[in-house]
Amino acid sequence: QVQLVESGGGLVHPGGSLRLSCEASGSIFSINGIDWYRQTPGKQRELVAGMDSGGSPSYSDSVKGRFTVSRDNAKKTVYLQMNSLRPEDTAVYYCHAVMELVPNAPVHYWGQGTQVTVSS
Repeated sequence: QVQLVESGGGLVHPGGSLRLSCEASGSIFSINGIDWYRQTPGKQRELVAGMDSGGSPSYSDSVKGRFTVSRDNAKKTVYLQMNSLRPEDTAVYYCHAVMELVPNAPVHYWGQGTQVTVSS
């Protein structure tokens, strides 16, 4: 069974840091783009950061300079290092990936979400 499993969320004070992990498991032919989204109650899911298959990162303006996305292909894991956290970063963070279980058949997968709370 192919799935994405996130970890690393929690409660942190403003200005603090957290690192989220997203590990892909199962029989996977290839992993294309992997993104991080976040969502707060009553709002649409927001794209925060991503990394394409070539390893090029991208960030939303709201996190640029504070968040860093990285990827370990051998571990099939993507990380989101979040520094200088603000209360407005509080949300459920979701990992999203486009993966191919067989060649040329991309499928979208979502993780279960991990809660990040930034509060004093």
